[in-house]
Amino acid sequence: MCLGVPGKILSIEPNPMGIPMGKVSFAGITKDICLAYVPDAQVGEYVIVHVGFAISKVDEQEAMQVFALLREMDELDELHIPQPEGQ
Repeated sequence: MCLGVPGKILSIEPNPMGIPMGKVSFAGITKDICLAYVPDAQVGEYVIVHVGFAISKVDEQEAMQVFALLREMDELDELHIPQPEGQ
């Protein structure tokens, strides 16, 4: 299933090729995301992310509703980064 997940932009930095990239938090998990498709996005805003690309902005209330639904469906595990055993 294709899924766009909301995340909060923590920082925005241009890369050497001029493509805006950002650190985005997904329920506490931070990933580097391409922000080229949402050039007006700002730090503190929420975006919908699909396969490493922010594809649209979303308000905080809607982002929280999506996280609640994903929790209910037990689908947030896909966001967790596996850790080596013993950590």
